[in-house]
Formats: sequence, structure tokens, C-alpha cells
Amino acid sequence: MDTHAEIAGNFRELMEDSAEFAVEYFFAEKIMRQLNYREDKIVQISNPKMIFSQLKKGHFDLVIIGTVHRYFNVFHQITKHFNTAVIVHNLNFTKLTKGKLLHKIFVDQTLYRLKLLLKEGLLKMPEVFQKASHRFVLENSLAVDSHFQYLPVFYNKFSNEKKMSDSLLIVIPGTVSQSRRDYKKIVGLLEKKEQLNSEHPEKTFVFLGKAAGEELQILKELKRKVKRNILVFFNEKVPKSEFDFWMKKADVLWCPVQLETSFFSNREQYGMTKMSGNIGDAINFGKFVIFPEGFMSEVPFVVSETENVMEKFEEISCLQYDFQAHYSRKKVSESLHHVLRKCLSD
Repeated sequence: MDTHAEIAGNFRELMEDSAEFAVEYFFAEKIMRQLNYREDKIVQISNPKMIFSQLKKGHFDLVIIGTVHRYFNVFHQITKHFNTAVIVHNLNFTKLTKGKLLHKIFVDQTLYRLKLLLKEGLLKMPEVFQKASHRFVLENSLAVDSHFQYLPVFYNKFSNEKKMSDSLLIVIPGTVSQSRRDYKKIVGLLEKKEQLNSEHPEKTFVFLGKAAGEELQILKELKRKVKRNILVFFNEKVPKSEFDFWMKKADVLWCPVQLETSFFSNREQYGMTKMSGNIGDAINFGKFVIFPEGFMSEVPFVVSETENVMEKFEEISCLQYDFQAHYSRKKVSESLHHVLRKCLSD
């Protein structure tokens, strides 16, 4: 109900030809719209009031909950009655006690969190994760102990297009927000290179997400200053077709995430307790991706950012990795089937 559309869509694509498992999907209307799905025998529209009765009508060996960030009372009921797996997006969030949850209510977003407490069973959150038979994570490095299992749902859909010119295209995917990524560092590096009149080939930097407020003004000012490089940015939500267009053309993905982040006013760290969705983007589009130094990942297409990152783009754009050999739809589907098979045999 409150899942990520891309994860739900990938899961369905990977399972649709399965001769071993029959899968039914219960999605909120919002997810249905994002995926352009229509209701049928396999995919049904659901909401928190309907989902438990819908599940009781079926004979399910396993129920997978895509996100447990709200509707805790509903998910608590489901974990009591069904063999349940939950996808965990913030590992430290799952460790919060009832007392700590109460404290976090008054740290930020107090009205919304009071609603979670009074109407959606916030204090049942710890039991949801405890009662779940399986806890999935979406990156292998996050399966830090036996409590978590890696669920493979990202696969390579697009081949990496060959470079046709000397001009480099650097894509920075995601909503343009300083709280998520260090855009001020990017701006500083671009301004510095402009002043040095660098002899490196012209580059196009695409900020592939909606920019607003202070960040939008910073990009507008930067575009006025920068002459040697081309800047592309958006002041509206980027349509999927536009997003895909630029991602396919990219030579390199640059993801200067803020390693230290938070969820529910609780500390999380990208690469250690939280996955960056840009890992899925890199697999999907077959691209090398640059993350800040200190970002923990076991995958070979992640490159650690260095001080001279502006000079490294061309070198990184020439690196080779066979995404199809490791992340083809067939291979990932087989891995996903293996995980689900194990869940039913445990």
C-alpha cells in the first residue's frame, strides 16, 4: 500500500513468467497510477481498510509487505495471521523501542506522528518487524546478519550506449535537495573549474530531479556563471520518459549523497543501514556510479569519489562491466525464485 512503485513493478516483471509461484498483488491506487496498471485477477486495488479481508479470502503461503512506515496496526494484524516478509528500507528504524518512538513524535512532524500514534498503531511497529518471519533488504551489503535476507529485485533493462562524442554527460539523479545530496559541493567544484578554465572536454551536467526554493536559485545562478559546461535542470517533477531519456544517455552517474541521513528523526547511513535508490538506477541503466568516499557497497560498478573527481569522469566513463552477465532479467529472476523458495521451506 505504501510501497515504492519501482520495486513493485520490478517484482511483478521478474515473477510474471513463473511456473513455480502464483503471485497476486494488492496495490494502492497511487501505485496503480504510477505503474499504469489496471485492476485484474492478479492485480487488485487495496487500502488499509480492505487489505486484511482481501488476504483472508486467499490461501497465501507468503505475504510480502513492501514498506512498513505507516499503517502499523494493519500490518501487525497481517503478521499475526500470515507467514509474512517485510522489506526493510531503514535498518536502524526497526530497532526503535516504544519509548524511543514516543520521544521521536515531538522531535519533528509532530501532528503527522501523533496521527500515526493515535490512528495507525505506531507503537506496534517493533512487533511488526519482530513477528515477521522474514526481513528483506534490497542490497546485499545490508544483510548484515541472519535477521536480514537479500531480496534481488533490480535487473538490467537497458544496455549502456556507446559514447559518440568527446563531450561527457554526467547525470545526477534524484530530487534536488541539499538535505539528501551535497549540491553545494557540486556547485563549488563547477565554479572552481570555470575559474581555472580547465582544458578538459566540455561536460553536460544534468540535475535529474525537481529543483525548488534555494536549490533552484543556486542552479539558476550557476548556469549564468558557467560558460564552458552545460547545465540542465528542472523546476517540475521529471516525467518517467524524460528521466529514462537522460539516464540512457548518461556516461556516468554522480550521486553525492549525504552519507549521514535520518528517518523518523533517527540516524541512518547510506550504504550501512539504508540503500540508495541510485544503486537500482545504475543496475537498471547499466551505468557506473560515483558515490562519496566512505559509501559502503560491495558492487563493482560503484566508484568512490576523489578530490579530483572532475578530472576522473572521462576515465570512469570508459570503465567496463557486464551488467547483463550479472543482472539480466533471467539471472535475477532465478535468484528471486531461490529466495522465495527458501522462505517457504524454512
